[in-house]
Amino acid sequence: MSEHPFAPFVRILGKGKTGSRSLTREEAREAMTMILQDEVRPEQLGAFLMLLRVKEEAPEELAGFVDAARAVACAPESLHVDLDWSSYAGKKRQLPWFLLAAFVLAENGERIFMHGVKGHTAGRIYTEDMLQLFGLQPCHDWQAVSQSLDSHAFAFMSIDTLVPKLGDIIELRNTFGLRSPVHTLCRLINPLRAEYTVDGVFHPAYAPMHQQASYLLAMQNSLTIRGDGGEAELKPDSDCEVRWIRQGELSDATWPRIYERRLVKDPSLDVTLLSAVWRGEKSHQYGEGAVITTLAAVLLLRGRAVDHAEAVVQATSMWENRSRERFQ
Repeated sequence: MSEHPFAPFVRILGKGKTGSRSLTREEAREAMTMILQDEVRPEQLGAFLMLLRVKEEAPEELAGFVDAARAVACAPESLHVDLDWSSYAGKKRQLPWFLLAAFVLAENGERIFMHGVKGHTAGRIYTEDMLQLFGLQPCHDWQAVSQSLDSHAFAFMSIDTLVPKLGDIIELRNTFGLRSPVHTLCRLINPLRAEYTVDGVFHPAYAPMHQQASYLLAMQNSLTIRGDGGEAELKPDSDCEVRWIRQGELSDATWPRIYERRLVKDPSLDVTLLSAVWRGEKSHQYGEGAVITTLAAVLLLRGRAVDHAEAVVQATSMWENRSRERFQ
């Protein structure tokens, strides 16, 4: 019996401490292409993903995986966005306040494409489920994305629509008991080739990994935030790690808190608070601080501010002068 065509990729990763190695970018692209085309047996897929998980993904592997995923996404070259924002972790300690930061950017001239997933981990709040609070719906094709961008300067698409096979693999989290490298891959797809990208990580090792993979993918301007719960949201009451690519130059920094003391966490999460705060019907110190500091970081990424202090001042003004009726 001849060897399965995917077997060499499993063997590269699984030959032990001295015999195994990372995939090259081309090998990673070829392997992920086979996965996305359902040319891999289930046991091979499980072995491949968990070997990568134990080893931890190399930036070259992530870049190759993204190459394959972008080919499947088939995003139209004519569709332009300013900012690609990934949202895959879900929130469990705080509400997804970063969504309001994205809305403020949208009404200040930024065309934002957000993509994500929902439901893979119980007890988390996912961006897609929050859209209806603001009169929005997830887009199920690129025409809908175009229309949403023209109407709201904001569009959201689920990975289940963007690259369905990746959505299926993310759902295996409860089968494996662990996240797989697909969670990282999805954050970096940037299917519309936006010139600026924002993503979030939770584990410390993944921040430089995302930055280096983005660099290999020729990103000139990106921001990776290690903030609240793996989403691209900075904590207003705690210093946070940020990784930048700005004009092709890599750097890292600590984004300073805007509140001196830690704030008390809400005993429970009420998602309707998001829309109430947006409309100005209620106030929330942590939430509004998270919006302002996250917004400030993106303004700095976009070159709309020269330093942290100016960015916070601009972000505060934008938040206070937002159109409360824009997203209803």
